[in-house]
Amino acid sequence: MEILFLAALTVAGFLVFVYFVPVGLWIAALASGAKVGIGQLIAMRLRRVPPSAIVNPRISAVKAGLDVPTNDLEAHYLAGGSVSTVVNALISADKAGITLDFARAAAIDLAGRDVLEAVKMSVNPKVIQTPKVAAMAADGIQLVAVSRITLRANIDRLVGGAGEETILARVGEGIVTTIGSAQSHKQVLENPDRISQVVMGKGLDSGTAFEILSIDIADVDVGANIGAKLQIDQAEADKSIAQAQAESRRAMAVALEQENRALYQEAMAKVQLAEAEVPKALAEALRSGNLGAMDYFNLRNLVADTDMRSRIGSSPDEAPE
Repeated sequence: MEILFLAALTVAGFLVFVYFVPVGLWIAALASGAKVGIGQLIAMRLRRVPPSAIVNPRISAVKAGLDVPTNDLEAHYLAGGSVSTVVNALISADKAGITLDFARAAAIDLAGRDVLEAVKMSVNPKVIQTPKVAAMAADGIQLVAVSRITLRANIDRLVGGAGEETILARVGEGIVTTIGSAQSHKQVLENPDRISQVVMGKGLDSGTAFEILSIDIADVDVGANIGAKLQIDQAEADKSIAQAQAESRRAMAVALEQENRALYQEAMAKVQLAEAEVPKALAEALRSGNLGAMDYFNLRNLVADTDMRSRIGSSPDEAPE
């Protein structure tokens, strides 16, 4: 029993040793010249740092001629950074002759930037394309432009510098301003480089993580005649306003006509009432002797004569009934 217990204890101890001391990694580091102590490997396990995430990048760095301390790599891992990305970026920068130390590379990585991609962009500039940018020249013709921007990463401004979205927005604004300042859309079509020259002169990469090497106009298309459309819309609006004003005046005229008709009817009613009193007044005048019989007949003849003249002087359609 004692022999079995000792054997089990020996196996358990060996497994614990193999877990805390990855012998394969230790031998690989020792063979490559990137020596890592057994105590350091055990400490990594205790700090819950995978030894392979530290040892393998250190081996790559040493093989590339860079000496990056193990403690710095482990600290960067514990801070949430990507150790392999930082080490690969250091190797790429060293081969390309770009000055980049571990502290700056780690800071760029922790800031959320892809430091390896930035180093690649420093060696091989990246080309990005703007979406279609529509702008209107002074003659009212709309132009739609697409440009390609060649960018090179600025290592010194990667931390805190604006990204590609800012570059695209600034270039788009510059294109709109340049096209808008042209007197004719033909000037832009004849010389598209004018847009590039004006936009490049604005220093659009200021405060960004990139350096603009060139802005090339890839395509310029003629869009709608915005000026004519605006004039048509304005004419339609003026027409609607004029129609509304005419309708208002017509309504006022109809109201005034109705008011006058009411006044006329009221006046005619008063006239009819007055005419109804005439026979009474004549009868009273005859009874009182103020009007003689001959005067009455002369008055009737005068009324009949006046009525006959009115009928003769008027057309058949206008003759009183």
